[in-house]
This record gives sequence, C-alpha cells and structure tokens, in this order.
Amino acid sequence: MATRSADAAFENYPLTIDTQGVKIRLRRISQDDRDAILAFGRSLPAHDLMYLRRDISKEAGIDRWLAGVKEGRIHTILAEDEEVIVGYSTIYQNELEWSQHVGEIRVTLAEGVRGTGLGRLMVREAFNIALALKIEKVLARMTLDQTGARHVFQELGFQNEALLKDVVKDREGKSHDLLIMAVDVESFVAQREAYGRA
Repeated sequence: MATRSADAAFENYPLTIDTQGVKIRLRRISQDDRDAILAFGRSLPAHDLMYLRRDISKEAGIDRWLAGVKEGRIHTILAEDEEVIVGYSTIYQNELEWSQHVGEIRVTLAEGVRGTGLGRLMVREAFNIALALKIEKVLARMTLDQTGARHVFQELGFQNEALLKDVVKDREGKSHDLLIMAVDVESFVAQREAYGRA
C-alpha cells in the first residue's frame, strides 16, 4: 500500500493541462492500467527502453512495476491525451532502510509529445511526490546520448554525480555509458520558487 503522505500528494489528481494546444490529463496510476501501459511501452523506440530498470514492452515488466506501486515503493503519474497514455513520471524508492531519503526519478514520453514542455512538467509533478515522501535527494540516470533529457535535468538543477562506463547494452549488444545525475530536493524547491513556479 502507498504511504499516507504519498496519498496526500495525489489529492489534486486528476488534472488537465494544456501543452501547446494539446489537452493532457495527469492522473495517478492504477492496477487497471496494465494493458494501456503495455501498449505505451511497445510504442517506444528500442533506445528508450534500453536504460529502464524493467522492459515495459513486456507483460512481466509491467507486472513488476504495478507490484511496486501496490507495495508503495513506486509512485507514478500517468499523462494521457484523449486516446492513449503519452508519458509517465515516477519516483522510485528501494527497500534499503539506509537510503529511504533517496528517490530515483524516471520520466518517459511518447515521441509525439517531446519538445512540448510536458517533460519539465512531469519532473516537477514527480518532485511534489518526493516532497510528500520526505525524500531529500533525487537521482536520475540516462545514457550520454540522451541529450534532451540531460538538458532538461540540468536546467532543473541536477548535477552530474557519476559516469558508469559500459554498463548498458542495447539490443544489438553495443555498450553505452550510464550517467547518474542528482539534485537536493530543498535546492530544487528553492530554485522553483525563485522562478515563480511554486
């Protein structure tokens, strides 16, 4: 079960936003979303799936994700247009007691909504969840060639923390480096408020 503080963070959902003339509905994930998430995962380019912790183009990957949601370790906001899921943002906490103050953010968007500002919005929404969970530090991981994602996270105050050489292999067997970025949650909130984004 999700924690009470996380439940409070989702009180304002669902909500509808406008991104460049397109209406997007944001809502909390549910166990009933299995097939819709699977369809979303299968619509993504292979490169997008490469760095994810689980393969969301396969039923087993979705089942593990939803199990984590049910256990209260994974907190996900879905973005959908009038027809399908077009993205999600997630805060993930592992089971280790000594790192409960750290969360990992994951944001993935369909190709058709990239460059609309939805990614930045999904990151900010995930940070609201992190605040409710009293998370102090947020990590993000990506391959070096994901330049768009890197720029978004840098603009939001994330700093490079580690570069892991050759730890990701794509479906063709080619190795890629994995970049880990991080930001202090209080610093992120202070920066957001300074720019009038509270």
